[in-house]
Amino acid sequence: MKQKLIYILLISFGFHSSAVFAQQDQATDTIDGREQYGLRVGINLTKPVRTFFEENYQGLEIKGDYRLYENIYLAGEIGNEQNVISQPNVTASAKGSYMKLGGDYNFYENWTGMQNLIYFGLRYGFATFSSELQEFSIYNRNPYFGPDVRTEAREFNNLTAGWAELQLGVKVEVLNNLYLSTHVELKKKVNETKPGNFDNLYIPGFNRTYDGSSLGVGYGYSISYLIPLYKM
Repeated sequence: MKQKLIYILLISFGFHSSAVFAQQDQATDTIDGREQYGLRVGINLTKPVRTFFEENYQGLEIKGDYRLYENIYLAGEIGNEQNVISQPNVTASAKGSYMKLGGDYNFYENWTGMQNLIYFGLRYGFATFSSELQEFSIYNRNPYFGPDVRTEAREFNNLTAGWAELQLGVKVEVLNNLYLSTHVELKKKVNETKPGNFDNLYIPGFNRTYDGSSLGVGYGYSISYLIPLYKM
């Protein structure tokens, strides 16, 4: 009788163990290791913050990227800026729109289920804008008469500029499909049309310009949302 009881207990334990392992295997099988592919759209938060705190600045930039392959994304930005730059002998403003198009490469290896990015990107940027010379000083060899400051405004329209841009950044998924990101930009000016008698002091999308240099820099903090289209 005792032997029969032992056999029944062993058989019951065997069935119970098999059921537990089957449930664990089923739970493992339900984990979806595929990754989201889709369109991510967002806004560069740096521009509205500067608009709020800086009296002479207004700007807005919309960002987007589309995942083509596992680590390759089509990417770009479109925006509008207005800014006033003052130097010791000249004050000028610039306003206009710009577009940057290119791609990003993600070199960060995520764990299963994560879709964060550490990336570098390349862009070609193009801007159309106008510039207004608000105030300038005429060089005077004789300081007795004081500085010769002219305040009549002169506006120059239909200006353009193009540049190549390298980006390095991080995108982190903080909620489901919601990303916060930060990046830095290094720019190389390729071409520009200049107003008469002075240089462009500011180019929308390119930022501040400097005498004798075709390089520019920038940075940004962004929030974006991924619109999932399919999984692979």
